[in-house]
Amino acid sequence: MLEPAAAEVVEVLGKTGIYGEVYQAMCKILEGKDKGRVIRRNIKGPVKRGDIIALLETEREAKPIKAK
Repeated sequence: MLEPAAAEVVEVLGKTGIYGEVYQAMCKILEGKDKGRVIRRNIKGPVKRGDIIALLETEREAKPIKAK
């Protein structure tokens, strides 16, 4: 099983999901093979700038939120 990689939330872009329960954020990967890369991820639950999260997968990036 893969080890989770730590990532820091650099910017919170907005809420998504049917009830707004998912936040989309730009995260800077702090360790692992993609160290230093900034990716867009969907995060369930409240999150703010500066939070450290654990990512099981660092290759996949979320699609940008589209306004209707």
